[in-house]
Amino acid sequence: AQLADADSRFIVVNGLRVHYKMAGSGKPTLVLLHGFAASEFTWREVLAPLAENYTVIAFDRPASGLTERPLPGTWTGPSPYSFEAQVALVVGLMDELGVEQAVLVGNSAGGTLAVATALRHPDRVSALVLVDPAIYVGGGRFPDWLRQVMATPQMRWYGPLLLRAFVPAWGEGFGRSAWHDPAGLTPAVWAGYTRPLRAENWDRGFWEYLLTSEFPDLTARLDQVRWPTLVITGDDDRIVPTAQSVRLAAELPHAELVVIPNCGHIPQEERPAEFLAAVKGFLTSQATLTQVRK
Repeated sequence: AQLADADSRFIVVNGLRVHYKMAGSGKPTLVLLHGFAASEFTWREVLAPLAENYTVIAFDRPASGLTERPLPGTWTGPSPYSFEAQVALVVGLMDELGVEQAVLVGNSAGGTLAVATALRHPDRVSALVLVDPAIYVGGGRFPDWLRQVMATPQMRWYGPLLLRAFVPAWGEGFGRSAWHDPAGLTPAVWAGYTRPLRAENWDRGFWEYLLTSEFPDLTARLDQVRWPTLVITGDDDRIVPTAQSVRLAAELPHAELVVIPNCGHIPQEERPAEFLAAVKGFLTSQATLTQVRK
């Protein structure tokens, strides 16, 4: 809480203290889902403009941002860092905030989460906006033998120490590769991304996330994604290659595609004006509004 912004809020969902931001009062409600190693900070350029027309909710997924990082022994049942728990967290947050149905806007791994949530809770989703979504890449899990090693008491102790030494340098390189123009990752932006590394147990929580979280293979179910869908990608995405977003838009039953020029993996940060135009245009199209009213 000491690291939070003036407009930050906290709420307990499924036993987890979740950090989120909420703005606007229009319809539909948009739930923004950030990608791997990011946080709600990634939506900073577009949250307020979207809130001029819609209700907008952005929150930190487990092991990210300022959401609580529980340690082993403090929960019963599935790990709160697991993918199944993250799907449940999306719907649980909607329940706590009184949101019956939402448009899920997911970037990268958040796009995977958006599609999985829609497939498992179809009545809670009215449309999808998938921003450079990690559908064909970034999935899977560590081999079982490695997960067993990572779960030992020794590695639960040493692993987070390795993360402290490794993550900052790796993260800056990864972050620069997400931009078409790496100069966009200014010192101020990098400070915003790394602020959660000052949170208690960030390293231990991230280790638990790496240990338990896995992405489902959704490729065999793409024909079931029948919600109105907007796929947005930068033309220079080097993390989720642009060609994969183009392929996804072609394989989904009801998808539109927007390719933003001179843009990398995070259009909402690098090209916010173009991102906003695409999202607002999609949501105000007659076909989409018809589906939302249903």
